[in-house]
Amino acid sequence: MSAPLRIDVITIFPDYLAPLGLSLLGKAQREGLLEVQVHDLRDWTHDRHRTVDDSPYGGGAGMVMRPDPWGEALDAICGSRPGQTPHLIVPGPGGDPFTQEVATELATDAGWLVFACGRYEGIDERVYDEYRERYPLSVLSLGDYVLNGGEVAVLAMTEAIARLVPGVLGNEASLEEESHTGGLLEYPVYTKPPRWRDREVPPVLLSGHHGQIASWRHAQRIERTAARRPDLMQAYEGTSKD
Repeated sequence: MSAPLRIDVITIFPDYLAPLGLSLLGKAQREGLLEVQVHDLRDWTHDRHRTVDDSPYGGGAGMVMRPDPWGEALDAICGSRPGQTPHLIVPGPGGDPFTQEVATELATDAGWLVFACGRYEGIDERVYDEYRERYPLSVLSLGDYVLNGGEVAVLAMTEAIARLVPGVLGNEASLEEESHTGGLLEYPVYTKPPRWRDREVPPVLLSGHHGQIASWRHAQRIERTAARRPDLMQAYEGTSKD
């Protein structure tokens, strides 16, 4: 059995990450496929108010997360496993897009992920400069919008990554034709009853003819992708011609 994927999350709201113990991710932890540790950034502060932020140099609205608690936290956590190097991830709207391809790379190659959840106006830039020189560091964005902090993004990214770890999903065949696998969106799915509110299940799915079902599903993936995500369709067509 291979070593479990280790995930550390640093945040000022540890309770926000409680859902990581639920459903398939919770089961994966109990079965030793995944290790998740959530850390309170305020544990690395030294004043009675447990201060993690201050006003920005140069003026402006909001507060900036101080580099000193972040430095102590990252030193402690990243140095906790001698001989192993973590991949640091900071969620943020100014980062590279987090895609299925990125999730697959992290699930396959990283082995150990450390997420740093920013808040307020963000983390002092010197933290990025310091740790980019010491570890692989990625700033990743869920999309072109702004959240109040990195915790929601960490929940989404962790689920997207962890479900790709072998053994986490009960039926790994479900990964083969889901959305974004092979560049297309997933085909529509149906279950019992065969007739509901005068709406019928497509007859091909009841035919028992596996070849025809596979062809129908592929055609549906292409049709759905072209209608909903023409950008993906254009990329898919370009890849198909190569």
